This record gives sequence, structure tokens and C-alpha cells, in this order.
Amino acid sequence: MAKRFGGKYSPHGSPETANPPARSAYSGAKVDPVGARANLMFLPAVVLLFISLTQGALGMSLGLAGAGVLALGAWMLRGGLVAEAAWRGRKVARRPAVPRKILAACLAGVGTALAALSHDGNLIAAILFGAAAGGLHLAAFGIDPLTSKGMEGIDTFQQDRVARVVDEAEAHMAAMNDALKRSGNLRVMTRMQQFQHVVRDLIRTVEEDPRDLTAARRYLGVYLLGARDASVKFADIYVRSQDMKARDDYLALLDDLERNFTDRTTKLMLDDHSDLTVEIEVLRDRLQREGVRLD
Repeated sequence: MAKRFGGKYSPHGSPETANPPARSAYSGAKVDPVGARANLMFLPAVVLLFISLTQGALGMSLGLAGAGVLALGAWMLRGGLVAEAAWRGRKVARRPAVPRKILAACLAGVGTALAALSHDGNLIAAILFGAAAGGLHLAAFGIDPLTSKGMEGIDTFQQDRVARVVDEAEAHMAAMNDALKRSGNLRVMTRMQQFQHVVRDLIRTVEEDPRDLTAARRYLGVYLLGARDASVKFADIYVRSQDMKARDDYLALLDDLERNFTDRTTKLMLDDHSDLTVEIEVLRDRLQREGVRLD
């Protein structure tokens, strides 16, 4: 049977890692939403930049402007793909405030038109080239989500409160990842990914029912803030001394935090189920009083 990389003979490994835990370290792994296709969209801007340097004054100006617009469109596309991935990854989500992918298609069209105009000065041909480039961009990458999902019957004020807490939690987790990258310890970074997967389970539970925010706020705020500070401190110590005791203490802290977050998520889900059961019983009693018999 295949085993996860990281045995006792691996870099930063230890004998106890020869038998990995039953839970997969990559159960919460995510695919980069940007990908090579989006990164290649910077290439036309670079090519146009160098070609424009050999043109005359007008051609160079138009070419440089086109290269800037194409680069801006490629950057906008990256942001749009990230926002779309976040929207698809949540059961309750608002549509992106800025339609970045659509704007990126428009910028790609304008940049292509400027590039064509700098080459031969034919305005009609430039417009046609720009329209074709914008259409192909939309065909390749699609458009942004234009509607919210899962928002029916949800208090938008409560949802905004949840969004602020979630953004804060994501910022804390990003800071943890940045700190642990400095340590260079593969085992610790993998363990952090497992812990963050559990944290995101709690986040999804709160997003689906904002009433759970009060019970979870301490976990997504205070506890994650403490974990962030501990991660920075561990990275500082480990970079200087490669202290194995500090590593083991930090891993024990992550184990304890993961248990607490898992218990809190389970309790919130049980409470939600209990609330549903109570509502069903109340509805049954009301129907019976109205003379409706239920089998």
C-alpha cells in the first residue's frame, strides 16, 4: 500500500513518522485556482513590450500602452479566478463585488486592439482583433459568478459579521503558513495544513448558520490569534537552533487545538440538528391541533 512521503529516512523526518496517521494530510488540499493558463496571459504583454521598442514614436507609445493594458488584464484575471474559487468553495457566498474576469476580457480586447493599431494603424482591423481577443478570453476563462448563493432567509447583517470574522481567521492562518515556511520543516507544515482543514470545517459551519457565530467567535478569533503568535515564536526558535523539543511542543499544541476545534464543530452541528428536531415537533403539534393527522 502506498504511504505518504515523510518516513524516518526523509528530510526532517523521524522514526515515528514511518507510520502516518489514518487521516490524510492532504484531505483538505486545494488546487491553485490560477494555474498555468492564467500565468501565460502575461506573456503577450512581455512580447509586445519588446516588439514596441523597435517601432517609431507613435507605434512605441501604442505598443507600450497595449502591453500595460494586457498585463493589467492578466493580473485582473488572476484575482477573478481566486474570487470565483472562493465563491464555489462555500455553500453560502455573495457574488464577487467586482467582475474581475469580465474586466480582464475587456482589457485583453483593448490591449490587443492597441497592439494591432501600433503595427499597421488600421482602426477597423484593430477593433476586430480586439473584439476577437475579448470573445476568446471569455470562452477560455468564462465569466464571474453574477449571483449570490445560499443567501435566502439569511440576515445580511449577521452574514457581514461572519464575513469579517472569517476574513480575520483566514489572515491568521496565512500568517501561520508564512511563519512556518521559514522553519523549513516539512512535518510541521503538513501538520498545519491538517489543522487548518479542521478550522475551515468550523468556518463552513458558521457560514451556513450565522447564529453559530457567538459560540465559535472565540475559536476563530482568540484561539487562532494565539496559534499565530505561537507559530511565529516556534519558527524563530527553530530557525536559530533546530530545537526538536520546541518542534514536539508545537506539534502537541496543534493536536490540542485540533481536538478543540473538532469538538466545537461537532457540538454546533448537533445543536443545529436539535433545533431542527424542535421545529419539526412544534409543527407536528400545530398540525394536530388543526385536525391534520400525520401517519
